Amino acid sequence: MSLAKIFQSKSSNIEGSEDTNDIAGIIHLNYIDLIVLIVYFLFVLGLGFWTSLKVSKNVSGYFLAGRTISWIPVGASLFSSNIGSGHFVGLAGGAAAGGLGTAVFELNALFVVLILAWVFVPVYIASEVFTMPEYIKKRFGGKRIRLVLSLIALVLYIFTKISADLFAGAIFLEQALNWNLYLAVVILLIVSALFTITGGLAAVIYTDTLQTVVMLIGALTLSILSFIKVGGFNAVYEKFFYAIPKTTLYSNSTCGIPPKYSLNIMRDLKSDLPWTGSIFGLTVSAIWYWCSDQVIVQRTLASKNLTHAKGGCILAGYLKILPVFLIIFPGMISRILYPDMVGCADPDDCFRRCGMRHGCSNIAYPQLVLKIMPVGAKGLMTSVMIAALMSSLTSIFNSASTIFTIDIWTRIRKRASETELLIVGRLFVIVLVVISIIWIPVIQGSKGTRLFDYIQSITSFLAPPICAIYVLAVLCPRVNEKGAFWGMIMGLAIGITRFILEYSYPDPSCGSDVDLRPLIVSKIHYLNFGIILFVLSVIFIYSISMMTEPIHEKYLNRLTFWTRYSREPLLENIPVNDWKKEDELFDLELENLNTNNDDDHVPWWREYLIVRYCCGIQSEKELRKNKIKARKLSIKSRTNYLYEEPFWKNFVALNALILVLIGVFLWVFFS
Repeated sequence: MSLAKIFQSKSSNIEGSEDTNDIAGIIHLNYIDLIVLIVYFLFVLGLGFWTSLKVSKNVSGYFLAGRTISWIPVGASLFSSNIGSGHFVGLAGGAAAGGLGTAVFELNALFVVLILAWVFVPVYIASEVFTMPEYIKKRFGGKRIRLVLSLIALVLYIFTKISADLFAGAIFLEQALNWNLYLAVVILLIVSALFTITGGLAAVIYTDTLQTVVMLIGALTLSILSFIKVGGFNAVYEKFFYAIPKTTLYSNSTCGIPPKYSLNIMRDLKSDLPWTGSIFGLTVSAIWYWCSDQVIVQRTLASKNLTHAKGGCILAGYLKILPVFLIIFPGMISRILYPDMVGCADPDDCFRRCGMRHGCSNIAYPQLVLKIMPVGAKGLMTSVMIAALMSSLTSIFNSASTIFTIDIWTRIRKRASETELLIVGRLFVIVLVVISIIWIPVIQGSKGTRLFDYIQSITSFLAPPICAIYVLAVLCPRVNEKGAFWGMIMGLAIGITRFILEYSYPDPSCGSDVDLRPLIVSKIHYLNFGIILFVLSVIFIYSISMMTEPIHEKYLNRLTFWTRYSREPLLENIPVNDWKKEDELFDLELENLNTNNDDDHVPWWREYLIVRYCCGIQSEKELRKNKIKARKLSIKSRTNYLYEEPFWKNFVALNALILVLIGVFLWVFFS
């Protein structure tokens, strides 16, 4: 019996399956949708500008929100910074193509955010850093590791995170709104940059909190409607294997048939997501992302204290459960409802439907919005997708400007004033916007790959050596600068080699028996390669460190997990037993500053028009006053960095345990 006869009766009974000739439609927003969009953006703009008036008057306020953020905004910002338009397009598209496997990317994060909260954040807080490269500088000394990490971070931000989010946003805008691509992306970039330039991290965090609510409401609405349309949770399991395009049914081809392991997240070693990579390889990439990436860690460093940082991470962990039901299952439902469109396998048919020859799974989520959402709600979902894109971009812009300003510009201008640092940080956001716009044609030319696989593969090639450095920096006091630097360089060389090989040879098309790729590419999955690269990097770093002189323990106060509670000062800081003396010196410095008017002779247009009103920055004199007061407060509170009230310490620990149990249950259930 032919494949067509076996599956035709089943697939024809799937409610909502589209006609073979059904091509993606275009949303024409009516006045209700437009009102939703306009009200949403006006409110977010107002929130961002209002926040910018409350904080961001100095470097700590601009880059770390003055360390005044409570656990709810921190957790919401962690979640919304992670869940961008790339997730709505990439996760749903991966689920449409291969089933529940993409859930491992979300469920793995439940455990890694706890590693961030209990292992890494205490060290970062105790070390008094703004950026992750700054921590590496304090931990190892020297300048070359910090500079290399800063440059790598900026490259990854520009060419993976920003480009991936823009690509995902472009797919939605092309499919759903019929906007001019360049005009739409330019407007989104400008508005996102405006939040970052005017408000700093506080504006980003509070607008992230609002946009998290918007995303969750919109995604929940679409998820409920999708489950109703397909016939319930069990119907997804029953119908997914029969969501086969007619071009496959009538050609007796195996291309376009859902994999036999589609409903499991633990898969064999020859699958698209082998279990070794899903457990260990993904953990390596996740530790790099959640525990050392500036975009994520910066949110926790803005917390009021360690307890709020832990609470924010736990909240983010709970929220990471939601994408499984709000994005991944809807992606599978989209294939069930529209198998010819979302599940197409014939290159010519795919190109006719979505403009891509390697498949149309990336349009799974936009298709649900187009077909299911009622009038008015389409405007809400449009806001959700734009909010996801803007949330990711604002987070990346702020973190990238922080890295450039603190880690690179201060090397170029060693005596730069705080005003100069704040202005440079804002101007660098504009540079990022320009580069992002120039990169749009490259993004358009890269259509055809599964977006989430592309992002994760790049991460597996470049992140393991960086992950190894941070893990060993925090946990292994014996590791020194020479070992960290040369081990990282050797690891990156291996990763870049795999990256070049990966994209020098095309993947074999479905049904082809010819695979021209080298064995390291064809036989070793990118997640498994990440495990190998991490182990090699650890060996390189530790071996070179053992062959060279160790760092003296006096230079490691509060810079490792084992010395985080040390009451000894960081080497460049003021000794603890000199508090009283330093109080008097600070008071004298403030008095001299108040009586000295030499620095007040600044042109009025520069002091008031440009600095105060356009940039929202205090004068040099005010900045120096605040800096002196902050240094004075920092000295007195040094021993209280990691203090937690016993009740709340136990409360967050209990919630962490509950989160772990939920994570284990979900892994077992979906395995």
